[in-house]
Amino acid sequence: MTALETPPRESVAGGGFAAVAKGRLQQLLAFASLIAIFAFFSVASPFFFTYGNFTAILFSTVVIGTLAIGTTFVIITGGIDLAVGTGMALCAVMSGVFIVNMDLPLVVGLVATVLFGGMMGLINGINIALLKIPPFIATLAMMLVAEGLALVVSDSAPIYFSEEPSYTKISTGNLIPGVEFPNAVLVLIVVAVIAGVLLTKTVLGRYTYSIGSNEEATALSGIDVRKWKIAIYAFAGLFTGLAGIMISARLGSAQPATGMGYELQAIAAVVIGGTSLSGGKGSILGTLIGALIISTLNNGLQIMSIPQEWQNVILGCVILVAVYTDILRKKEA
Repeated sequence: MTALETPPRESVAGGGFAAVAKGRLQQLLAFASLIAIFAFFSVASPFFFTYGNFTAILFSTVVIGTLAIGTTFVIITGGIDLAVGTGMALCAVMSGVFIVNMDLPLVVGLVATVLFGGMMGLINGINIALLKIPPFIATLAMMLVAEGLALVVSDSAPIYFSEEPSYTKISTGNLIPGVEFPNAVLVLIVVAVIAGVLLTKTVLGRYTYSIGSNEEATALSGIDVRKWKIAIYAFAGLFTGLAGIMISARLGSAQPATGMGYELQAIAAVVIGGTSLSGGKGSILGTLIGALIISTLNNGLQIMSIPQEWQNVILGCVILVAVYTDILRKKEA
């Protein structure tokens, strides 16, 4: 079992081998769906199965995948985060403020941006764990706040990184000489491995599963659920900050209006990857597969010149199928 896979349920909720097998089966089904989608578009269009397009799919997966990794932790606890999209836009704007407007050193600006995302997650966690505001309402409020602040802080205008070529290379540069493989994909791989290790091999991950499996039993066992919920939301917020860096580095500018809709794609990637909306189950590997499915669908439909409105319809149907599959799986459990 790798760090990206779902850990045994017996370690967090008293499950057994059957639960582990079901978790792996869900990952296999998601991966099989990805292969089927890839095969379909490869046959449907001669422009799909190329190295350049494959790289483009991976490149477009970076932002969704980064957001979805953080969202995985939240959804495993049985929560939700609707603020990751506009929060990402606000973090992108703050990266422009730190690096361009305040002229901070690049590394300092990057760290400050990631921590700013963590602060947003911390506020969400406090509202949910201490003030007992339902996650849907707390993060919906944060979504609106972030959307407004992104416009206010930037004065409703993009912040360009034209004087900071090193910043854009974080996403569009090529670390491997002679190989057209964007750095952004390498960043996603590294981040996914780190998140997988934290989710499967640390106390943070163990309590994340435990809270989602049975929050009351977790509290009765002596674990401070409120403290760990705050920590989990704050940790997930770090990925929102990182996504803000990746999207602004890719665009070469911080666009304050960017972000709406990304929260839905991130949640969709998590659910398609097998994470249960009721909590207690999920994996980083499954989430990455879900993100790749969304990116492959979007890419293939665009190549086939399918209108954007129909792309949304198809993605919505995929989400419905994924959620219904989760419902059936819970009934069989």
